[in-house]
Amino acid sequence: MSFLEIKDLHVEAEGREILKGVNLSVDAGRTAIIFGPNGSGKSTLLGAIAGLPGFRVTRGDILFKGKSILDMDIDERARFGIGMAFQYPPAVKGVRLGVLLKHVNSDGNWVQTSAEMLNMTSYVDRDLNVGFSGGERKRSEILQLMVQMPDLALLDEPESGVDIENISLIAQGLRVMLEKDKPISRRQRSAIVITHTGLILDYIKADIAYVIMDGHVLGCGAPGEIFDEIRQHGYKKCTMCFAEKYRDMNTQDLEK
Repeated sequence: MSFLEIKDLHVEAEGREILKGVNLSVDAGRTAIIFGPNGSGKSTLLGAIAGLPGFRVTRGDILFKGKSILDMDIDERARFGIGMAFQYPPAVKGVRLGVLLKHVNSDGNWVQTSAEMLNMTSYVDRDLNVGFSGGERKRSEILQLMVQMPDLALLDEPESGVDIENISLIAQGLRVMLEKDKPISRRQRSAIVITHTGLILDYIKADIAYVIMDGHVLGCGAPGEIFDEIRQHGYKKCTMCFAEKYRDMNTQDLEK
C-alpha cells in the first residue's frame, strides 16, 4: 500500500463540487508535483488531505500510513504526520514566530539550525508574518514546516511571488526536510507540491507529476516531461488526452 492513497475522492467547497473522483498515490520518500490551471482543484486537494475547514468530503477516502484519516480533526492529522505550507500565509499579531516554533518542536538546537538555514534568525522575535515581505512569509512557512518535520509535507506553490534568492533558500530547507541527500529507499518523508511556474523543479528533484483539471486527474508521469508538454502545448493537449482516454473506456464498456 502507498504511503498516501487517495481513492475516488469527491470534495465540496462552498456548496460546489470541486473534486470529482480523484485517484492518486504517493509512496514513502517520494515527492509528487501537481500541475493544473487555476480553479482546477489543486488547493482543494491539499486542503482535504490536511483537514482544513470548508472542504467537505462527500465520497471516497484518504488513506495515510494505511489508515483512513477522514474522521481525524486537523490537529490529529498534524500529530499523525501531515504538515502544510500555504500559498498565502496569514499574519498573526501577538504570536511571536519563535514561541510558535518552540511549541511545535522543543529541540532548541534544531529550531536554531533551521532558522539559520533559512536566514530567519532575526525574525523569530517578531510577530508571525507581521510586516514580512512575500519571500519572508514563504521562508517563515517553510521554517515552521521544517521544525514540525512532518512525514507528509503539503506545499501550495512554494515558489510563487518570491525572487530567485528566496527560492534558493526555500529549496535548501525543503531538500533537508525531505532527506534528498539520502538514497530514496532510506527516505522517510514525502511531499505533494503544487506549482504553476514549474520553477521549483530546478531546485528539488520530484519523482512523479499529476495533472488535475476540472476536479479530475488527467494523468501522471515524469515531472520534467509533463512540464515540457504543458509549456509547449498548454493544458489543451492534456484535455484531449483525457477525452481520448475516457472515449476508449466507454467503448470498452459497450463492447462488454
